[in-house]
Amino acid sequence: MTDDELLRAFEDLNLSREQWTHRAHVRVAVWYLRRYSFAEALERVRAGIKALNAHNDVPEGPTSGYNETTTHAFLHLVATTLAAYGTTFDTPTGEAFCDTHPQLMTRHALRLFYSPERRMDPRAKTQFVEPDLTPLPKILGWAHSPTILSP
Repeated sequence: MTDDELLRAFEDLNLSREQWTHRAHVRVAVWYLRRYSFAEALERVRAGIKALNAHNDVPEGPTSGYNETTTHAFLHLVATTLAAYGTTFDTPTGEAFCDTHPQLMTRHALRLFYSPERRMDPRAKTQFVEPDLTPLPKILGWAHSPTILSP
C-alpha cells in the first residue's frame, strides 16, 4: 500500500485493527508532518486515531484505546527525526523513512523518556504529560512549525 493509499484508508476508516500497526502509525505521522505544522499534524493524527478506534470498536480503558501522551510524544520523536535526518530525497516514502529509522519501529521507544507509571497515568490518556525520565529532544530546524521550535 502506498503512503497515499494508507492515508486515504486511515482517513476513510478503512483500516482494520490488524492493519493499523505501529509502522502504519509512523507512516501516517510522516505523511502529515511533511505537509503540515506540528500542531496541525497532531490534530489530524489525534482525530484520525480516535475515529479509527471507534470504528474498529477498540475499547477505551486504562491500558487500551487512545492515549494523548503516547500520540503526542511519538509524533514529537518522528518530527525530531524528520528535522534531523528525514529529507524527502533520502526517504521519499513513509516505508523508506521507517526502514531508515529502525529506532522508531518499536513502540517501546518512549521508555527512554517515560516511566510506565507516568505514561499510563489516567491524565496521560486525555492530555499531554511531560516525560519524567528525560526531556523529549528539541525539534531543530522544523520549517513547518516555527512557533514551537528553537531556531
